Amino acid sequence: MAGKFETYTGKNGQHYFRLKAGNGEVILTSQGYKAPGDCANGIESVRKNSQREGAFETKAASDGRSYFVLKATNGQVVAQSQMYKTESGCANGIESVKKNAPDAPVAQA
Repeated sequence: MAGKFETYTGKNGQHYFRLKAGNGEVILTSQGYKAPGDCANGIESVRKNSQREGAFETKAASDGRSYFVLKATNGQVVAQSQMYKTESGCANGIESVKKNAPDAPVAQA
């Protein structure tokens, strides 16, 4: 089963998307957007930038877990991953985004 993007509206009224892997696990979550069209543009940015060399940046949380961010060409963070217990899990998450994002359909959550 392939991955998919889900769009949803947060309690704050902002629009978000998340990328889920084929197993249903959330790989990537967006920032909040004021308009649905901006959210759609964010999904397109993930599709494009997930294939770009240097777009992913791995970071360490204060509790020692790893996560990654996906950046647009202008350096702005487009989306952030979940937390991973290991660096190898984080690397696998990046590979999953690269594999799933380009062709993932978009659905309303």
